[in-house]
Amino acid sequence: MKINVKIKPNSRKESIEQSGAGEFVVRVNAPPVEGRANEALIELLSRHFGVPKRNVTILKGRSSRTKLVEISQ
Repeated sequence: MKINVKIKPNSRKESIEQSGAGEFVVRVNAPPVEGRANEALIELLSRHFGVPKRNVTILKGRSSRTKLVEISQ
């Protein structure tokens, strides 16, 4: 499954919210430095969907706040 994700780094609390049309807003504590926010995003999505971290892949937007993420079963 492919989902659109809008990430908000440096948030006080980590959370995942679905905001219409299949887009997810993900808040992570990690800063957007050296890929730390991307790592936190992958970890949070893997816990939310109940899949291993290796099954969560960022397809587009590694350096952007808007990303296309693939989650495979």
